Amino acid sequence: MTYKAKLGILSVLALAAVAVFMFIQIGDNWSYVLERRGWKVASMVLTGACIAFSTVIFQTITNNRILTPNIIGLDSMYMLAQTAVVYFFGSTTKLLVDNNLNFAMTLVLMMLFAGLLYKLMFKREGSNIYFLLLIGIVLGTLLGSLTTFMQVLIDPNEFLVLQGKMFASYNKVQGQLITICLIVAVLVTLYYSRFAKHMDVISLGKDHATNLGVDYHYVVKRLLIIIAALISVATALVGPITFLGLLVANVTYQFMKTYRHALLIPASILISIVALVGGQLIVERVFTFTTTLAVVVNLVGGVYFLYLLLRENKS
Repeated sequence: MTYKAKLGILSVLALAAVAVFMFIQIGDNWSYVLERRGWKVASMVLTGACIAFSTVIFQTITNNRILTPNIIGLDSMYMLAQTAVVYFFGSTTKLLVDNNLNFAMTLVLMMLFAGLLYKLMFKREGSNIYFLLLIGIVLGTLLGSLTTFMQVLIDPNEFLVLQGKMFASYNKVQGQLITICLIVAVLVTLYYSRFAKHMDVISLGKDHATNLGVDYHYVVKRLLIIIAALISVATALVGPITFLGLLVANVTYQFMKTYRHALLIPASILISIVALVGGQLIVERVFTFTTTLAVVVNLVGGVYFLYLLLRENKS
């Protein structure tokens, strides 16, 4: 099967998933239902695209298929920000209740965290991506511990409000936030287009990329900024989904069987859309909202992660 045929199949599946989600059991008040579902689908498509896009780039520059961008602590930064707001100002503060203000605060904090991390790590010429990952893991653990400490001390009733921020949700997303995120995602994609031609070479490793004329450190630094922006947008918009990127990226590698990023990136985005829209459809129609999409994705992704680890050990 050709690559174009594979992308065609994924496109049909993605459109079918969106169509079923939009029109199933639509009822009489179709204008209201379509508007509500339309914004929900838009948030899932945008989130899935950002996570898939950033994960494929991240795994390319780290040359590791079991790592995701969240390893540098962005999810932990998100949870710390939400917990700190409740801990210091209470659950009725405008920073938590106002979705626009909460989104802006979270996005700025996550971008500042990523920018500070990169600035400190790449201040010296000898620093490399693996040192960044190590520091990211340590900082993520530290932020997670601070978050847990504050969660233990806050009032149980306020913790219930905070719990709503701990899992990804597509029911609370507003159209204005999606528009802002779309603009940011488009700008980041345009910036990425400057470095797209280097991706296939970078996947060969630092030494080969350098020998072939790629300014490796310069390109990797810019790609890390792109990754941080995409993950920050996705997480600040709907909340953390830990294993989605890992699941989508590895399914893409297995299905496409190519190293060409011009094919891998659109394929991963389409698979991510199918996974999110199809998963949300199952959550709403099969489980009737008794669980969340993030729980389903993390369960499947966690099992798949263990499978990848065991497969690597055998090989």
